Amino acid sequence: MASVVDWAVAERVANRIAGSDPFEGSYLADSMHDDFAELTSQAQELVERYTGWTSDSGAARAKVAERSDWIAGNIASFQRMLRPLTDRFEDKLSAGILGPVAGRIAGAEMGAVLGWMSTRVLGQYDMLVLEDEPTDDQDLVYYVGPNILALEKRYGFPPREFRLWIALHEITHRTQFTGVPWLRPYFLSQVTDMLGSVDADASQLYRAIGRIAESIRTRTSILSEGGIVTLFADDAQRETMNRLGGLMSLLEGHGDVTMDRAGGDLIPSAERFSRVLRSRRQTQPGPAKLLQKLMGLEAKLAQYEQGERFIETIEAAGGTEYLELAFESAEHLPTLAEIRDPGAWMTRVPQRVAATGS
Repeated sequence: MASVVDWAVAERVANRIAGSDPFEGSYLADSMHDDFAELTSQAQELVERYTGWTSDSGAARAKVAERSDWIAGNIASFQRMLRPLTDRFEDKLSAGILGPVAGRIAGAEMGAVLGWMSTRVLGQYDMLVLEDEPTDDQDLVYYVGPNILALEKRYGFPPREFRLWIALHEITHRTQFTGVPWLRPYFLSQVTDMLGSVDADASQLYRAIGRIAESIRTRTSILSEGGIVTLFADDAQRETMNRLGGLMSLLEGHGDVTMDRAGGDLIPSAERFSRVLRSRRQTQPGPAKLLQKLMGLEAKLAQYEQGERFIETIEAAGGTEYLELAFESAEHLPTLAEIRDPGAWMTRVPQRVAATGS
């Protein structure tokens, strides 16, 4: 049966682009496994103390990965996430002669994004956890060893300090999804509903295949244009993507703010780390932006910067207590428009909500 995305092609292309790194297999990599096991535990304690949230999934598990490991883990996650969409379209694809071609094109493009990302990503929390499919490769905090070692060497970063700083960011994301009880179910339900509601109409499918082919001919990226989902999305589904875009921007901004604050005096070089990585982001999207590309969000926001500006504005108006309202319920989450215009969110969710509980 033809697949909407040829995952084998995606993995082959990704690994070819990722290549190898001279640090792989180096004696310098040996210390990373013990370091990140210890520092991930320390980061969890610091983040939970700062945020006041306690993970309902227990102790975080660290995985120091080669690029190929990171690629394989992300492919597994996206297979799970995209299943409501791919299952609905596979029968339609099998009925046409273009099915295998479309699957290979989609796989090659996804592989190209994953391969390039694997050379740049430092860490990632696998937030695409499906509780009805428990496996050992879910709920992991990944650290891409060769990339971390390369930055430490290039900029002379003190390794333990830099590694704790990275762990704080990724553990913040894990704590968001495992310490705010409603957040992960809400996120997964939004994604599942959006993908599952796609109408598996053959004419729509072949128009989408034509758009993929056109993007190859004109050397434009269908992912950057709006993602795989946008090929089939209606207005309601695009609205869901806008809600998810606001959520992802909030979470990334909150992750950056928390990693700088939770470490405190333990990371005296935090400002330098942040400056270097901010500059690096001008040419590289952060880990969560791969998800945004696939969901049509990447082209719509500068995720980190807008999220941080939103948080700064809200805290300036009412402190951290006011910001906490954004995590109180799904109704209080900012939309993409409100991320860009914090005043609109403050009008909709005034500070008095904290006192009245209404």
